[in-house]
Amino acid sequence: QHASNAEKFDYVMNFLKKMSGNEYVGFSNATFQSERESGDRNFAIGYYLKEKKCFPEGTDMTSVLDLYFQLCSIEVTCESASVMAATLANGGICPITGERILSPEAVRNTLSLMHSCGMYDFSGQFAFHVGLPAKSGVAGGILLVVPNVMGIMCWSPPLDKMGNSVRGIQFCTGLVELFNFHNYDNLRHFAKKHDPRREGGDQRVKSVINLLFAAYTGDVSALRRFALSSVDMEQRDYDSRTALHVAATEGHIDVVRFLLEACKVNPVPKDRWGNTPIDEAMHFGHHNVVTLLKHHQDKYSPPAAPDEKTSSEKNLDSLL
Repeated sequence: QHASNAEKFDYVMNFLKKMSGNEYVGFSNATFQSERESGDRNFAIGYYLKEKKCFPEGTDMTSVLDLYFQLCSIEVTCESASVMAATLANGGICPITGERILSPEAVRNTLSLMHSCGMYDFSGQFAFHVGLPAKSGVAGGILLVVPNVMGIMCWSPPLDKMGNSVRGIQFCTGLVELFNFHNYDNLRHFAKKHDPRREGGDQRVKSVINLLFAAYTGDVSALRRFALSSVDMEQRDYDSRTALHVAATEGHIDVVRFLLEACKVNPVPKDRWGNTPIDEAMHFGHHNVVTLLKHHQDKYSPPAAPDEKTSSEKNLDSLL
């Protein structure tokens, strides 16, 4: 509080350089002079705040505005600003130097402010259509943060009537149309959007793990949710074992019954060793499961026609 404007300015400059991984951060004296000479509105707001006693006692309002104009005149490049954005996206740790610059709480608060009011009067529409925290500037830049993924800085000087970069907003809108970065995107209902956070087979592997673990623990409710979400209930792991193999091994007869009667799965799939669920149930002494599996094996026919699938959905609904 008692530091001079020079000390405060040096502190901010050093802080921004750390955020940018020591990339370029400079100062434009011409911009500073211009801002100070055309800052009537800022002086008017300052005097109004002073009249309402919003400043701490003894504060020199003109000195505060001078520091504000200096900070408004700091220069960055797209490269250095993108690293700053990436530092915010990375929870406050600079991805270049690995140094923690901001606490997680400070990052959360900063991103919340950017999300709610970072795009001037366009902030509400930007939050609705793009759904990501961003900060625009009258020089034509937009700093965009995709939390836990990346930071972006785009620069295109032509501005719209609200003071935002026209092409910058087009880029941000196009980005969330292609990828599922919007805060409220749901991949289940936005299947055409890409998720660069996942590698090719990640989703399938996760689906198989969840399915087989639910069968292992006897969680019929979880299996019902998977079935209603159109999950393939006959998915296999790396040993070609299905959820029915696992349920039969553990003796979970309710799970076995659900898979056979509601999901109409194949009762005799073979794993990599040629074992079927019946073999597993017999090996571990689950005779009631063996009886149920044999009963369904005798009357099983592979699903084919869509109308049969519709009837199976009705059977599924009857178990809810």
